[in-house]
Amino acid sequence: MGLTSRKVLVLAVAFAVLLFIGTVWLWPRLARRNWRAVSGRVGLLLATQLVLFASVGLGVNQAFGFYASWADLFGKETDQGVVVDHSALQNTGGPLHVVDTRRVDAPGGSSRPQRVGQVQRVDIVGRTTHIATPAYVYLPPEYFQPQYRTRSFPATVVLTGYPGTAKALVDKLNYPRTALQLARAGRMQPMILVMMRPTVAPPRDTECVDVPGGPQTESFFAKDLPDAVVSHYRVSKKPASWGIIGDSTGGYCALKLAMHHPGTYVAGAGLSPYYKAPKDPTTGDLFQGDETLRNEADLSWYLKHRPAPDTSLLVTSSKVGEHNYHDTLKFIDQVQARNSTRISSIILDSGGHNFNTWRREIPPALQWISGRLTDWWK
Repeated sequence: MGLTSRKVLVLAVAFAVLLFIGTVWLWPRLARRNWRAVSGRVGLLLATQLVLFASVGLGVNQAFGFYASWADLFGKETDQGVVVDHSALQNTGGPLHVVDTRRVDAPGGSSRPQRVGQVQRVDIVGRTTHIATPAYVYLPPEYFQPQYRTRSFPATVVLTGYPGTAKALVDKLNYPRTALQLARAGRMQPMILVMMRPTVAPPRDTECVDVPGGPQTESFFAKDLPDAVVSHYRVSKKPASWGIIGDSTGGYCALKLAMHHPGTYVAGAGLSPYYKAPKDPTTGDLFQGDETLRNEADLSWYLKHRPAPDTSLLVTSSKVGEHNYHDTLKFIDQVQARNSTRISSIILDSGGHNFNTWRREIPPALQWISGRLTDWWK
């Protein structure tokens, strides 16, 4: 049974309830002061606490999608990473290969792509970086409608946090359903969403950095990913056709990619982002002593020492519940001092670093991105 299986959660809860009942039932028999009775009491308490903790952890993981499997939880996920076999491109027939399709979970119950769009599970291989990673692609209903068969669409990359799962962007944060509802209401234009993890070399957290001697993650997102999507889908090649949005680590990556590569991403939205690449056991040494690379991964430093990028940025935080609140206000002030870069914000009165907060921010953030991309009607 998988980590995210409902059966695992139900089984853990059942064990917790049984252990609680057993503790109450057996406690009088273990009231003596000999070592067996004391050991029994300690064992029952520890077992009950352990199973209760596991139940809560499994429930939280199902709600927020932190880990996708037992291997992911224990850092043993090694099935995807940096690919050095150039024949991979030939095996897939191109840099993007569709693995599976599914309907968009939308009101009305229709399964026709012409009505609700479609989500495709894909594998992507970077032509220049040779990074291989899975993703989900949302295609709006208009993509399948005959009257628009010659139309090209704007696209937005959607990134999770770390560790995160791409599937959570579909099932937990509801990006496809939200995009469909906003477009139906006339609040945003139809656009293609490319949903994925920023962790393209798991389990390492590369923070969208071109690691010296390691994964060239920034180059993958700046060039290989757009090239792969354009080669397979009807994505507009006009200027200002690409945006990027993410939460937490994905939010930092979205801001950095929009700032470093304004020619690719005309708009970047960071939901609960931070503004400087961390160094911890999950990242390792990302910069290998390269001070220039380290400095440019610090967005505040970049604003002070590099030409102001011609792009639009959106940042979010909350007055209570987010640790990035004061850093976000400081970043807004720094961007406002630069003429070429535009900044917008969503500041909630209260909201923690979690899916519930991001679900409140995603609709206005998607609408904001849509307003800055090339109008697909023109």
